[in-house]
Amino acid sequence: MTTVGTFISFEGIEGVGKSTQMREAAKHLSAAGQRVLATREPGGTPLAERIRQVVLHEKDEGLPASAELCLMFAARAVHVNNLIRPALQRGECVLCDRYLDATFAYQGGGRGVPDADIQALAQLTCGDLLPQLTILLDAPVEIALQRMAERGTATDRFEQETVAFFERVRRKYLSLAKAHPQRIVCVDASQGLAAVAMAVRQALQSRGLL
Repeated sequence: MTTVGTFISFEGIEGVGKSTQMREAAKHLSAAGQRVLATREPGGTPLAERIRQVVLHEKDEGLPASAELCLMFAARAVHVNNLIRPALQRGECVLCDRYLDATFAYQGGGRGVPDADIQALAQLTCGDLLPQLTILLDAPVEIALQRMAERGTATDRFEQETVAFFERVRRKYLSLAKAHPQRIVCVDASQGLAAVAMAVRQALQSRGLL
């Protein structure tokens, strides 16, 4: 299905500042005349947000990696079809806090789910819909975890994961950036907020969005 808007995702492990940098990008894009829709995964619509609660906060029993994967894609199917595609068809600029790369990184790299299984579900739920630009905010795990600690007590299942888990996730993200250099721009998120914001702005400018 043809889309006329622009799809941009922000990726990275916990503590790298995705939400902050996405808000800054939204301000710049709006000032440049773009109609911006900011959203997140898992979540983004009322139904997808309810699935998010199960994925992030269900503690009554164990959540196998296969179930976690299916829930992520259930939320994504709702999100893509009910929010993202319609916004792109209206010509809007969609900014998404995590998208498909996060599944390859967290469920693939982190949990060990084969890429082929993830790709099969991706084809079923979101087809060929990929961001035109992905900003990967990257920082060493120890820096990201320190920022998380300064932010307060971990509140969800992922934030409570081990250092080894986040190292695997980070490695997968970096391998994705290496494999898709035309789409994924890696930004050093260990810098100060202003420097990171400038790098993100330059990435947007390089695509003619500002």
